[in-house]
Amino acid sequence: MNKQIMISPSHPDRKLIEHALSLGIKDVYCKVSCSIPEDLQHHLNVYLEDENGVIEILGEKTSKPIKVKVEDAGDIQKVLNAVSIGAKIIFVDTPSWKIIPLENLIAQLQEANVKLYAYASNPSEAETLLGVLEKGVDGVVVKVDSIEELDIIHEIIGSIDKIELEYAEVVDMRNAGMGERVCVDTVTILNMGEGLLVGNSAQFFFLIHNESIGSAFTSPRPFRVNAGAVHCYVMMPNRSTRYLSELSSGTRVLIVSSTGGTRVASIGRVKIERRPLKLIKAKVGDVEGSVILQDAETIRLIRSDGSPAPITEIKPGDKIIVHVSELKARHFGKTVEEFIIER
Repeated sequence: MNKQIMISPSHPDRKLIEHALSLGIKDVYCKVSCSIPEDLQHHLNVYLEDENGVIEILGEKTSKPIKVKVEDAGDIQKVLNAVSIGAKIIFVDTPSWKIIPLENLIAQLQEANVKLYAYASNPSEAETLLGVLEKGVDGVVVKVDSIEELDIIHEIIGSIDKIELEYAEVVDMRNAGMGERVCVDTVTILNMGEGLLVGNSAQFFFLIHNESIGSAFTSPRPFRVNAGAVHCYVMMPNRSTRYLSELSSGTRVLIVSSTGGTRVASIGRVKIERRPLKLIKAKVGDVEGSVILQDAETIRLIRSDGSPAPITEIKPGDKIIVHVSELKARHFGKTVEEFIIER
């Protein structure tokens, strides 16, 4: 899924632009009144809108984007007319109703060779627009005015693409004694098949299912993932890692589905409690990984057929869903090129 996010800073000062570049964000959308530091412009893809709504891509002569304001049903036809005469890039400005007009356009233009871009007033709105009718718009122009908002945009970019999942064979399961495990309570309802990627190493992650199923003795808690022991790594939205013990209220985490789909959710609460633990080892080819989880019926991994299975029922030989990343060392959660062995 090749989505494009353009930042639209009201005041594109040096500090903001340099931070955007450090995150790999190079697409900037500006009105003629804003000025980007000249020595930084050649590092960027700049979309410049003049006072008449005409958009120019600086340094690009072949692409001719157009902008259409959609305020009622009749304006939908303006977009369709533009496509019929060959428009390839259309910025759709929906100042009042955001979702419904875009749903209509996406549905009608899904077979057309055209890219639709929408405008978002904040990062949260950008997330929504990228997922309209699941397909979403091709790109979003999102207003950002702070370093913190840029960091959230970076997380959204990291969560757009699917993550590669594989089937691993369970090779060993054993008791790991008592220890502290971490329950991650998000602020959203998690769907069947969704959970967190957690592992003992930064190369091999198990998909830990949420607690939406419940049991005869516990009510469903679909906002919760009983994620593992405090030392475990968890995959974050920008594909970095953190220790489960580092998570807290307000931290944004990467929610992953059994099909590889991803989204970002904020944490409402983290609970760390002492519980009996179990070590689970699995292999994909010659690569072996492990995870330590609470030893209880409510903690589930996901089988190769997509069904969540309690770890109390999983046995050696079973196939479960994992993510295996390239083996690299990590420093404060970021990958670095150096020798490392994790066991």
